[in-house]
Amino acid sequence: MNFYKELELILSSKNPREKIEHFECFYTLYKSAKVKFEENYAAKEFLEASYSEICKIVHPQDVPKRSNLTTKEGQINLLHAITHIEYSAIDLALDAAYRFQGLPKSYYDDWLEVADDEIRHFLMLEALLQELGAEYGDIEVHNALFEASQRTQTLIERMAAVPRYLEANGLDATPMILEKLGKLPKSEMLEKIMQALHIILEEEIDHVKKGDVWFQYACEKANLSSDIYFEIIEKYYPQCFARPKNLNTQARKEAGFSCSELNFMAKKSVC
Repeated sequence: MNFYKELELILSSKNPREKIEHFECFYTLYKSAKVKFEENYAAKEFLEASYSEICKIVHPQDVPKRSNLTTKEGQINLLHAITHIEYSAIDLALDAAYRFQGLPKSYYDDWLEVADDEIRHFLMLEALLQELGAEYGDIEVHNALFEASQRTQTLIERMAAVPRYLEANGLDATPMILEKLGKLPKSEMLEKIMQALHIILEEEIDHVKKGDVWFQYACEKANLSSDIYFEIIEKYYPQCFARPKNLNTQARKEAGFSCSELNFMAKKSVC
């Protein structure tokens, strides 16, 4: 079994069940050392997201608002938005393993492990959606994460933009969602959503940390200072650091961010 060919097939799958089953079979063989790396494999350019046939894609501003979280509709909107992030993250992790060749085996170990985590997160959230009578694909979604993978075609830019920026932003956003949910009247479903978010938050710290490790690796290989991080992010997300960010400082430090980076993003001394 060829590593890159199998990942290409998994990434190309439009059906979530088939994608997940194919990955689980592949990952079992990979961990048993039954998958071979083919040198100089011609990586495919993906022109549309794998969810494009099951989700209606709209501008991010047109995605339904996640409000009225005591209502079934509000809970579905919230869960669907996070489920979509986790499904997109499956492909992001797989593409990181597929797209960049000739790296240490530990690199591929890391991103396949992340993909496995993201699948578990997706299934956990999808089950909650189904409890509410909804399915993934029922609500409009945005294409921001897929577009990030399209635009970042070098290892250093991918590691900076995806785990160290987009996923790291989730470390800041999730505690705020949890705080909001915690102030609402208690219900069984809200408790289940909060439990799921706590699991995701804890495991996403490790994902961002993996991104930090390989970002630093790419910087060293290119003989560049890791300060190039801000230049890369500004290139793809202009003015994103113009205003102070509400940072999850502890989680970001665990994930590899330096105090100088955090102080710059917060526009004040936070560590």
